[in-house]
Amino acid sequence: MSEYAFKSAVALASAIAAKEVSSLELTDMYIDRVESIDPDINSVVVKDFERGREAARAADSAIAAGKALGPLHGVPMTIKEAYDIEGLPTTWGLPEFKHNIATADSNTVVRMKQAGAHFFGKTNVPLSLADFQSFNEIYGTTNNPWNLERTPGGSSGGSAAALAAGLTGLEAGSDIGGSIRNPAHFCGIYGHKPTWGVVSDAGHALPGQVAPADIAVVGPMARSAEDLKVSMDVSAGAASHDLAGWQLNLPKPSKNSLKDFRVAIWANDDMAPVSQEISDRVQLIGETLSRLGATVSDSARPEINLEQSHDTYNSLLWGVMAAGLSPEEKSEYEAGLSQLDPNDRSIPANMIRYSVQGHGTWAENNNKRFLIRQQWQNFFNDWDIVICPQTATTAFPQDQGEYLERTLMVDNVAQDYFQQVFWSGLVTVAHLPSTVFPTGLSQEGLPIGLQAVGAEFNDYITIDFARLMAQEIGGFIPPPAYA
Repeated sequence: MSEYAFKSAVALASAIAAKEVSSLELTDMYIDRVESIDPDINSVVVKDFERGREAARAADSAIAAGKALGPLHGVPMTIKEAYDIEGLPTTWGLPEFKHNIATADSNTVVRMKQAGAHFFGKTNVPLSLADFQSFNEIYGTTNNPWNLERTPGGSSGGSAAALAAGLTGLEAGSDIGGSIRNPAHFCGIYGHKPTWGVVSDAGHALPGQVAPADIAVVGPMARSAEDLKVSMDVSAGAASHDLAGWQLNLPKPSKNSLKDFRVAIWANDDMAPVSQEISDRVQLIGETLSRLGATVSDSARPEINLEQSHDTYNSLLWGVMAAGLSPEEKSEYEAGLSQLDPNDRSIPANMIRYSVQGHGTWAENNNKRFLIRQQWQNFFNDWDIVICPQTATTAFPQDQGEYLERTLMVDNVAQDYFQQVFWSGLVTVAHLPSTVFPTGLSQEGLPIGLQAVGAEFNDYITIDFARLMAQEIGGFIPPPAYA
């Protein structure tokens, strides 16, 4: 059965439909791999094996009766711990929610089940989904299957690690600061950050949270671009509370070849310098596209003020984060704000400033956000795709030290840990879709993924671009220790 471990979800569904393999056999295979391989990785932290097997048997019975349940019929999958699955805990890694058991499925889970998939577990996250690593007091630390001493990323780190190690058929994560894209890059898989609002986040929340989170999205993670497309087919659309009023009609891909694309290459930026190896990889992709006949520019940029864009993103981000602060924490931040030097623009100072001020200045920053969206829309009248880094380095060593004191070494130069949200925030603040796709390994043998960014609602175009790139440069490859 091991030959199925790393196949795409589309291929698994096809094999089940052709009766080459049963859903139960695949489910047992993944469960066996979780039990034998995952102790070193610690990605699938909530186990629901018996209900998974029961659903697999039902899928096999439907096949035997000549009934198809949908495009993911019989596919076993896991999902990020932050999504509700009825009967399972949803904690976001917070000890105070250790006994919070979901009473209903999230919208994404419902839609995946309607498409024929079933769930046998949930994957690890960082505390409050707020880190580039995935560890917490409840579930422990998740390691990167490419190097167990490195982070798999966060906050969808368990999702990416499980996919990379061949422990699940499909996954879904969430993203406000790169939480789908960063783990996809670090683990060598595919991840798609949808246009804001096109995939319902209902049921991806802690108790009492019912409104959609500003600038945050939920979206698919997989071992192929084809799987991202099917997942979007299944999950995109109105939230359950909006079904009576609106429908979604995302543009379909119209280009058959990479040579038909107009691509802007954004290899580095002084706002958040990336390693030479990451920058070189962006340039290499640009050279590959140019050789194939695509229209490529390394100077085309939207007419945005980058500092204002990043400041607006941070204000909106910390407005969201501040909404979850306790009264005691808010008082602590307010006390810290009064002691700040107004000229101090360090990451810790900004976190304090935005956490206190972000909510109060939301209307002002919302207006700035809409102006930034307009500027990006103007840019995408002339360009189809922007290729840019996801973060400054490949997967870095685990660091569980004090959050605000962490740094990241980028070509032997220390950067503020939180500076790594720049490349994610550039995209997020404008609601843009972004597909992270694997481009091969670094000199250290670690994956390098890059962002393919498109215009708002062009989700299927960025995904299809990633599919075409895989035909040219290759796609997912398994980490050698788990192949």
